[in-house]
Amino acid sequence: MNITVVGTGYVGLVTGTCFAESGQRVTCVDIDPAKIALLQGGGIPIYEPGLEELVHRNVKEGRLGFTTSYAEAMRGADIAFIAVGTPPGENGEADLRYVLAAAAEIGRHMTGPCVVVDKSTVPVGSAEKVAAVLKETSKHPFDVCSNPEFLKEGAAIDDFMRPDRVVVGVASERARAVMAELYAPFVRGEQPVLFMDIRSAELTKYAANAMLATRISFMNEMSALCEKLGADVDMVRRGIGSDRRIGHPFLFPGVGFGGSCFPKDVRAVMTMARAVGLDFDLLRSVERVNERQKRWLVEKAAKHFGALAGRTIALWGLAFKPKTDDMREAPAITVIEGLLGNGAKVRAHDPVAREVAARLFRGRGVELVDEPYAAADGADALLLVTEWNEFRQPDLGRLKRVMKQPVLLDGRNVWDAAKCRAAGFTYYGVGRNAE
Repeated sequence: MNITVVGTGYVGLVTGTCFAESGQRVTCVDIDPAKIALLQGGGIPIYEPGLEELVHRNVKEGRLGFTTSYAEAMRGADIAFIAVGTPPGENGEADLRYVLAAAAEIGRHMTGPCVVVDKSTVPVGSAEKVAAVLKETSKHPFDVCSNPEFLKEGAAIDDFMRPDRVVVGVASERARAVMAELYAPFVRGEQPVLFMDIRSAELTKYAANAMLATRISFMNEMSALCEKLGADVDMVRRGIGSDRRIGHPFLFPGVGFGGSCFPKDVRAVMTMARAVGLDFDLLRSVERVNERQKRWLVEKAAKHFGALAGRTIALWGLAFKPKTDDMREAPAITVIEGLLGNGAKVRAHDPVAREVAARLFRGRGVELVDEPYAAADGADALLLVTEWNEFRQPDLGRLKRVMKQPVLLDGRNVWDAAKCRAAGFTYYGVGRNAE
Protein backbone atom coordinates (compact mmCIF):
# COMPACT_ATOMS: atom_id res chain seq x y z
CA MET A 1 0.00 0.00 0.00
CA ASN A 2 0.97 3.63 -0.46
CA ILE A 3 0.60 5.52 2.80
CA THR A 4 0.66 9.24 3.45
CA VAL A 5 1.23 10.56 6.96
CA VAL A 6 0.42 14.21 7.58
CA GLY A 7 2.59 15.57 10.37
CA THR A 8 6.12 14.64 11.41
CA GLY A 9 5.76 15.21 15.10
CA TYR A 10 5.93 12.46 17.67
CA VAL A 11 2.92 10.44 16.50
CA GLY A 12 3.34 11.04 12.78
CA LEU A 13 7.03 10.20 12.57
CA VAL A 14 6.74 7.05 14.68
CA THR A 15 3.64 5.91 12.76
CA GLY A 16 5.15 6.51 9.34
CA THR A 17 8.46 4.92 10.22
CA CYS A 18 6.92 1.79 11.73
CA PHE A 19 4.64 1.26 8.75
CA ALA A 20 7.67 1.62 6.47
CA GLU A 21 9.52 -0.92 8.61
CA SER A 22 6.66 -3.37 7.92
CA GLY A 23 7.24 -3.02 4.17
CA GLN A 24 4.78 -0.28 3.21
CA ARG A 25 5.69 2.73 1.08
CA VAL A 26 5.29 5.83 3.25
CA THR A 27 5.55 9.54 2.55
CA CYS A 28 5.43 11.94 5.46
CA VAL A 29 4.34 15.50 4.71
CA ASP A 30 4.72 18.54 6.95
CA ILE A 31 4.22 22.26 6.37
CA ASP A 32 7.33 23.06 8.41
CA PRO A 33 10.17 23.28 5.85
CA ALA A 34 12.86 23.31 8.56
CA LYS A 35 11.61 20.03 10.00
CA ILE A 36 11.45 18.38 6.57
CA ALA A 37 14.92 19.66 5.68
CA LEU A 38 16.24 18.19 8.93
CA LEU A 39 14.67 14.80 8.18
CA GLN A 40 15.85 14.80 4.58
CA GLY A 41 19.34 15.56 5.84
CA GLY A 42 19.33 12.58 8.21
CA GLY A 43 18.37 14.43 11.38
CA ILE A 44 15.55 13.64 13.80
CA PRO A 45 13.42 16.42 15.33
CA ILE A 46 12.42 14.42 18.44
CA TYR A 47 14.18 12.15 20.91
CA GLU A 48 12.84 8.60 20.92
CA PRO A 49 15.04 5.54 21.54
CA GLY A 50 15.48 3.45 18.40
CA LEU A 51 13.68 5.84 16.06
CA GLU A 52 16.70 7.36 14.36
CA GLU A 53 18.03 3.95 13.28
CA LEU A 54 14.65 2.94 11.82
CA VAL A 55 14.26 6.22 9.95
CA HIS A 56 17.71 5.98 8.39
CA ARG A 57 17.24 2.34 7.36
CA ASN A 58 13.85 2.87 5.72
CA VAL A 59 14.93 6.06 3.95
CA LYS A 60 17.98 4.22 2.61
CA GLU A 61 15.83 1.32 1.40
CA GLY A 62 13.39 3.67 -0.35
CA ARG A 63 10.30 2.93 1.74
CA LEU A 64 10.19 6.24 3.65
CA GLY A 65 10.31 9.79 2.33
CA PHE A 66 9.64 13.33 3.50
CA THR A 67 8.18 16.33 1.71
CA THR A 68 6.40 19.64 2.16
CA SER A 69 4.28 19.00 -0.94
CA TYR A 70 0.81 17.53 -0.49
CA ALA A 71 0.67 16.85 -4.22
CA GLU A 72 3.78 14.70 -3.97
CA ALA A 73 2.70 13.01 -0.75
CA MET A 74 -0.82 12.14 -1.93
CA ARG A 75 0.11 10.85 -5.38
CA GLY A 76 -1.29 7.31 -5.50
CA ALA A 77 -2.06 7.24 -1.76
CA ASP A 78 -4.34 4.43 -0.58
CA ILE A 79 -4.38 5.57 3.04
CA ALA A 80 -3.76 9.01 4.55
CA PHE A 81 -3.14 9.40 8.27
CA ILE A 82 -3.78 12.73 9.95
CA ALA A 83 -1.24 13.03 12.77
CA VAL A 84 -1.08 16.74 13.51
CA GLY A 85 -1.29 18.56 16.82
CA THR A 86 -4.56 19.14 18.67
CA PRO A 87 -3.54 21.70 21.30
CA PRO A 88 -6.09 22.54 23.99
CA GLY A 89 -8.10 25.70 23.49
CA GLU A 90 -8.99 28.18 26.21
CA ASN A 91 -11.96 26.06 27.34
CA GLY A 92 -9.93 22.82 27.42
CA GLU A 93 -11.38 21.40 24.21
CA ALA A 94 -8.96 20.15 21.57
CA ASP A 95 -8.33 22.64 18.76
CA LEU A 96 -9.21 20.95 15.45
CA ARG A 97 -8.01 23.65 13.08
CA TYR A 98 -4.84 21.72 12.11
CA VAL A 99 -6.76 18.46 11.67
CA LEU A 100 -9.36 20.08 9.43
CA ALA A 101 -6.70 21.98 7.47
CA ALA A 102 -4.90 18.69 6.85
CA ALA A 103 -8.19 17.07 5.77
CA ALA A 104 -8.77 19.87 3.26
CA GLU A 105 -5.31 19.42 1.74
CA ILE A 106 -5.78 15.65 1.58
CA GLY A 107 -9.10 16.12 -0.19
CA ARG A 108 -7.70 18.57 -2.72
CA HIS A 109 -4.76 16.31 -3.60
CA MET A 110 -6.31 12.83 -3.61
CA THR A 111 -5.66 11.01 -6.89
CA GLY A 112 -8.08 8.15 -6.29
CA PRO A 113 -10.10 6.35 -3.59
CA CYS A 114 -8.54 6.80 -0.17
CA VAL A 115 -9.08 5.83 3.45
CA VAL A 116 -8.48 8.89 5.63
CA VAL A 117 -7.52 8.06 9.21
CA ASP A 118 -7.68 10.30 12.26
CA LYS A 119 -4.53 9.35 14.19
CA SER A 120 -4.47 12.55 16.21
CA THR A 121 -6.27 12.56 19.54
CA VAL A 122 -9.54 14.28 18.65
CA PRO A 123 -12.88 14.87 20.41
CA VAL A 124 -15.88 12.67 19.75
CA GLY A 125 -17.52 13.72 16.48
CA SER A 126 -14.30 14.88 14.82
CA ALA A 127 -14.42 12.21 12.09
CA GLU A 128 -17.75 13.64 10.97
CA LYS A 129 -16.16 17.08 10.62
CA VAL A 130 -13.25 15.59 8.68
CA ALA A 131 -15.72 13.80 6.37
CA ALA A 132 -17.57 17.07 5.77
CA VAL A 133 -14.32 18.80 4.75
CA LEU A 134 -13.37 15.93 2.46
CA LYS A 135 -16.81 16.01 0.84
CA GLU A 136 -16.26 19.67 -0.03
CA THR A 137 -12.71 19.30 -1.34
CA SER A 138 -12.36 15.83 -2.89
CA LYS A 139 -13.49 14.55 -6.26
CA HIS A 140 -12.74 10.95 -5.30
CA PRO A 141 -14.50 8.46 -3.01
CA PHE A 142 -13.18 8.24 0.52
CA ASP A 143 -13.73 6.58 3.88
CA VAL A 144 -12.95 8.17 7.22
CA CYS A 145 -11.98 6.15 10.27
CA SER A 146 -10.49 6.71 13.73
CA ASN A 147 -7.30 4.95 14.83
CA PRO A 148 -6.12 6.53 18.09
CA GLU A 149 -2.52 6.02 19.14
CA PHE A 150 -1.49 4.48 22.44
CA LEU A 151 2.23 5.18 22.33
CA LYS A 152 4.31 5.75 25.44
CA GLU A 153 7.12 8.23 24.91
CA GLY A 154 10.38 6.40 25.46
CA ALA A 155 8.87 3.07 24.35
CA ALA A 156 6.95 4.12 21.25
CA ILE A 157 8.66 1.82 18.75
CA ASP A 158 7.95 -1.28 20.82
CA ASP A 159 4.40 -0.10 21.53
CA PHE A 160 3.72 0.28 17.81
CA MET A 161 5.47 -2.86 16.61
CA ARG A 162 4.05 -5.05 19.40
CA PRO A 163 0.79 -3.40 20.50
CA ASP A 164 -1.39 -4.83 23.26
CA ARG A 165 -4.36 -3.79 21.12
CA VAL A 166 -5.18 -1.70 18.05
CA VAL A 167 -8.37 0.36 18.22
CA VAL A 168 -10.04 1.21 14.91
CA GLY A 169 -13.35 2.99 14.45
CA VAL A 170 -14.93 2.38 11.05
CA ALA A 171 -18.19 3.09 9.25
CA SER A 172 -17.74 0.86 6.18
CA GLU A 173 -16.61 -2.64 5.31
CA ARG A 174 -14.05 -1.23 2.88
CA ALA A 175 -12.34 0.78 5.61
CA ARG A 176 -12.44 -2.23 7.92
CA ALA A 177 -10.79 -4.46 5.30
CA VAL A 178 -8.07 -1.92 4.49
CA MET A 179 -7.20 -1.32 8.16
CA ALA A 180 -7.21 -5.05 8.94
CA GLU A 181 -4.73 -5.67 6.11
CA LEU A 182 -2.56 -2.76 7.19
CA TYR A 183 -2.24 -3.91 10.80
CA ALA A 184 -1.95 -7.64 10.09
CA PRO A 185 1.87 -7.68 10.45
CA PHE A 186 1.63 -6.14 13.93
CA VAL A 187 -0.99 -8.46 15.46
CA ARG A 188 0.24 -11.93 14.50
CA GLY A 189 -0.01 -13.11 18.11
CA GLU A 190 -2.98 -12.69 20.41
CA GLN A 191 -3.09 -8.90 20.26
CA PRO A 192 -6.49 -7.91 18.91
CA VAL A 193 -7.58 -5.32 16.41
CA LEU A 194 -10.67 -3.93 18.11
CA PHE A 195 -13.07 -2.69 15.46
CA MET A 196 -15.86 -0.46 16.71
CA ASP A 197 -17.96 2.51 15.68
CA ILE A 198 -16.03 5.73 15.11
CA ARG A 199 -17.36 7.69 18.09
CA SER A 200 -16.46 4.89 20.49
CA ALA A 201 -12.93 4.76 19.07
CA GLU A 202 -12.53 8.51 19.48
CA LEU A 203 -13.62 8.33 23.12
CA THR A 204 -11.51 5.23 23.91
CA LYS A 205 -8.21 7.18 23.79
CA TYR A 206 -9.51 9.83 26.18
CA ALA A 207 -10.99 7.21 28.48
CA ALA A 208 -7.70 5.28 28.66
CA ASN A 209 -5.63 8.35 29.51
CA ALA A 210 -8.19 9.59 32.01
CA MET A 211 -8.14 6.21 33.78
CA LEU A 212 -4.34 6.13 33.94
CA ALA A 213 -4.24 9.72 35.21
CA THR A 214 -6.82 8.79 37.84
CA ARG A 215 -4.65 5.93 39.12
CA ILE A 216 -1.67 8.27 39.45
CA SER A 217 -3.62 10.94 41.31
CA PHE A 218 -5.24 8.31 43.53
CA MET A 219 -1.84 7.08 44.66
CA ASN A 220 -0.59 10.61 45.15
CA GLU A 221 -3.61 11.33 47.33
CA MET A 222 -2.91 8.09 49.19
CA SER A 223 0.71 9.16 49.69
CA ALA A 224 -0.46 12.32 51.44
CA LEU A 225 -2.63 10.20 53.75
CA CYS A 226 0.32 7.90 54.44
CA GLU A 227 2.45 10.85 55.51
CA LYS A 228 -0.25 12.02 57.93
CA LEU A 229 -0.78 8.54 59.41
CA GLY A 230 2.86 7.43 59.49
CA ALA A 231 2.33 4.66 56.94
CA ASP A 232 4.62 3.74 54.03
CA VAL A 233 2.96 4.29 50.65
CA ASP A 234 5.31 1.78 49.00
CA MET A 235 3.98 -0.98 51.25
CA VAL A 236 0.41 0.13 50.55
CA ARG A 237 1.12 0.14 46.80
CA ARG A 238 2.45 -3.40 46.90
CA GLY A 239 -0.52 -4.54 48.92
CA ILE A 240 -3.18 -3.23 46.58
CA GLY A 241 -1.20 -3.87 43.38
CA SER A 242 -1.08 -7.58 44.17
CA ASP A 243 -4.84 -7.69 43.76
CA ARG A 244 -5.37 -8.96 40.20
CA ARG A 245 -8.37 -6.67 39.85
CA ILE A 246 -6.09 -3.68 40.37
CA GLY A 247 -2.53 -4.57 39.28
CA HIS A 248 0.71 -2.64 39.76
CA PRO A 249 1.04 -0.34 36.70
CA PHE A 250 0.51 3.38 37.28
CA LEU A 251 0.31 3.00 41.06
CA PHE A 252 3.59 4.78 41.74
CA PRO A 253 3.26 8.03 43.70
CA GLY A 254 5.47 10.95 42.77
CA VAL A 255 5.45 14.58 41.78
CA GLY A 256 2.56 14.34 39.34
CA PHE A 257 2.04 13.56 35.68
CA GLY A 258 2.79 15.78 32.70
CA GLY A 259 3.47 15.43 29.00
CA SER A 260 1.38 16.01 25.92
CA CYS A 261 -1.42 13.53 26.68
CA PHE A 262 -2.64 13.07 30.24
CA PRO A 263 -3.13 16.73 31.25
CA LYS A 264 -4.87 17.85 28.08
CA ASP A 265 -6.89 14.67 27.70
CA VAL A 266 -8.22 14.91 31.26
CA ARG A 267 -9.30 18.48 30.55
CA ALA A 268 -10.77 17.47 27.20
CA VAL A 269 -12.95 14.77 28.79
CA MET A 270 -14.24 17.27 31.34
CA THR A 271 -14.99 19.72 28.53
CA MET A 272 -16.85 17.07 26.51
CA ALA A 273 -18.83 16.12 29.61
CA ARG A 274 -19.83 19.73 30.32
CA ALA A 275 -20.96 20.12 26.71
CA VAL A 276 -23.59 17.43 27.26
CA GLY A 277 -24.61 18.58 30.72
CA LEU A 278 -22.42 16.32 32.87
CA ASP A 279 -20.07 17.39 35.66
CA PHE A 280 -17.12 14.99 35.78
CA ASP A 281 -16.26 15.55 39.45
CA LEU A 282 -13.80 12.65 39.58
CA LEU A 283 -11.54 14.07 36.87
CA ARG A 284 -11.70 17.55 38.36
CA SER A 285 -10.27 16.02 41.52
CA VAL A 286 -7.64 14.14 39.49
CA GLU A 287 -6.47 17.41 37.97
CA ARG A 288 -6.51 19.25 41.32
CA VAL A 289 -4.47 16.51 43.04
CA ASN A 290 -1.96 16.53 40.19
CA GLU A 291 -1.39 20.27 40.38
CA ARG A 292 -0.96 20.04 44.14
CA GLN A 293 1.50 17.16 43.79
CA LYS A 294 3.72 19.15 41.44
CA ARG A 295 4.29 21.61 44.31
CA TRP A 296 5.29 18.86 46.77
CA LEU A 297 9.06 19.11 46.32
CA VAL A 298 9.19 22.87 46.77
CA GLU A 299 6.88 22.80 49.78
CA LYS A 300 8.89 20.01 51.41
CA ALA A 301 12.19 21.85 50.79
CA ALA A 302 10.77 25.11 52.13
CA LYS A 303 9.54 23.36 55.26
CA HIS A 304 12.94 21.74 55.82
CA PHE A 305 15.00 24.93 55.42
CA GLY A 306 12.46 27.43 56.72
CA ALA A 307 13.23 29.67 53.72
CA LEU A 308 14.73 28.99 50.30
CA ALA A 309 16.06 32.45 49.50
CA GLY A 310 19.76 32.23 48.72
CA ARG A 311 19.80 28.43 48.75
CA THR A 312 21.25 26.49 45.82
CA ILE A 313 18.91 23.65 44.85
CA ALA A 314 19.97 20.92 42.44
CA LEU A 315 17.52 19.07 40.19
CA TRP A 316 18.03 15.74 38.54
CA GLY A 317 15.59 15.32 35.67
CA LEU A 318 13.64 17.87 33.62
CA ALA A 319 11.63 15.87 31.06
CA PHE A 320 8.17 14.79 32.16
CA LYS A 321 9.34 11.16 32.09
CA PRO A 322 12.52 9.22 31.25
CA LYS A 323 13.63 8.44 27.67
CA THR A 324 12.23 11.64 26.17
CA ASP A 325 13.12 15.32 25.92
CA ASP A 326 9.45 16.31 26.17
CA MET A 327 8.84 18.98 28.82
CA ARG A 328 5.24 19.79 28.01
CA GLU A 329 3.51 20.34 31.38
CA ALA A 330 6.45 18.60 33.06
CA PRO A 331 6.47 18.69 36.88
CA ALA A 332 10.00 20.13 36.65
CA ILE A 333 8.57 23.37 35.28
CA THR A 334 6.36 23.85 38.34
CA VAL A 335 9.25 22.87 40.61
CA ILE A 336 11.68 25.35 39.04
CA GLU A 337 9.10 28.14 38.98
CA GLY A 338 8.42 27.50 42.67
CA LEU A 339 12.10 27.50 43.59
CA LEU A 340 12.81 30.70 41.67
CA GLY A 341 9.73 32.31 43.16
CA ASN A 342 11.09 31.55 46.63
CA GLY A 343 14.45 33.12 45.85
CA ALA A 344 16.46 29.92 45.36
CA LYS A 345 19.21 29.37 42.82
CA VAL A 346 18.56 26.41 40.54
CA ARG A 347 21.14 24.11 38.95
CA ALA A 348 19.76 21.23 36.90
CA HIS A 349 20.75 18.24 34.78
CA ASP A 350 18.79 16.04 32.38
CA PRO A 351 20.35 13.50 29.98
CA VAL A 352 18.47 14.78 26.90
CA ALA A 353 16.14 17.71 27.76
CA ARG A 354 18.76 20.41 28.32
CA GLU A 355 18.09 22.24 25.03
CA VAL A 356 14.34 22.24 25.63
CA ALA A 357 14.84 23.54 29.16
CA ALA A 358 17.23 26.24 27.92
CA ARG A 359 14.48 27.59 25.66
CA LEU A 360 11.88 27.46 28.42
CA PHE A 361 14.01 29.21 31.04
CA ARG A 362 16.11 31.51 28.89
CA GLY A 363 17.08 34.58 30.89
CA ARG A 364 15.69 33.21 34.14
CA GLY A 365 19.04 32.35 35.72
CA VAL A 366 18.57 28.57 35.71
CA GLU A 367 21.96 26.88 35.37
CA LEU A 368 21.86 23.79 33.17
CA VAL A 369 24.84 21.43 33.39
CA ASP A 370 26.02 18.39 31.45
CA GLU A 371 26.76 16.09 34.37
CA PRO A 372 24.55 15.12 37.35
CA TYR A 373 27.19 15.52 40.05
CA ALA A 374 28.08 18.94 38.69
CA ALA A 375 24.49 19.93 39.39
CA ALA A 376 24.82 18.73 42.98
CA ASP A 377 28.17 20.46 43.58
CA GLY A 378 27.68 23.00 46.40
CA ALA A 379 23.92 22.41 46.55
CA ASP A 380 21.93 22.72 49.74
CA ALA A 381 19.56 20.01 48.52
CA LEU A 382 19.16 17.59 45.62
CA LEU A 383 15.69 17.04 44.19
CA LEU A 384 14.96 13.99 42.02
CA VAL A 385 12.25 14.98 39.56
CA THR A 386 12.58 12.46 36.70
CA GLU A 387 13.60 8.84 37.35
CA TRP A 388 16.13 8.32 34.56
CA ASN A 389 17.99 5.00 34.96
CA GLU A 390 21.29 6.77 35.55
CA PHE A 391 19.80 8.47 38.63
CA ARG A 392 18.51 5.30 40.30
CA GLN A 393 21.74 4.24 42.01
CA PRO A 394 23.56 7.45 42.94
CA ASP A 395 27.05 7.43 44.42
CA LEU A 396 26.03 8.57 47.89
CA GLY A 397 29.62 9.03 49.02
CA ARG A 398 30.35 11.32 46.10
CA LEU A 399 27.16 13.27 46.68
CA LYS A 400 28.03 13.70 50.35
CA ARG A 401 31.43 15.11 49.39
CA VAL A 402 30.22 17.62 46.79
CA MET A 403 26.97 18.85 48.34
CA LYS A 404 26.93 21.76 50.76
CA GLN A 405 24.23 20.09 52.85
CA PRO A 406 23.24 16.40 52.72
CA VAL A 407 19.53 16.77 51.92
CA LEU A 408 17.77 14.51 49.38
CA LEU A 409 14.19 14.92 48.21
CA ASP A 410 13.13 11.87 46.20
CA GLY A 411 10.20 12.90 44.05
CA ARG A 412 9.89 9.44 42.48
CA ASN A 413 10.56 7.10 45.45
CA VAL A 414 13.35 5.28 43.65
CA TRP A 415 16.14 5.73 46.21
CA ASP A 416 16.61 3.41 49.17
CA ALA A 417 15.59 5.54 52.14
CA ALA A 418 17.50 3.43 54.68
CA LYS A 419 20.75 3.59 52.68
CA CYS A 420 20.42 7.34 52.18
CA ARG A 421 19.89 7.94 55.88
CA ALA A 422 22.67 5.54 56.83
CA ALA A 423 25.01 7.53 54.56
CA GLY A 424 24.24 10.64 56.58
CA PHE A 425 21.57 12.24 54.41
CA THR A 426 18.28 13.75 55.44
CA TYR A 427 15.93 11.90 53.11
CA TYR A 428 12.37 12.75 52.08
CA GLY A 429 10.22 10.48 49.92
CA VAL A 430 6.64 10.79 48.75
CA GLY A 431 4.46 9.21 51.41
CA ARG A 432 7.32 7.14 52.85
CA ASN A 433 8.93 9.35 55.48
CA ALA A 434 8.57 6.96 58.41
CA GLU A 435 11.98 6.07 59.88
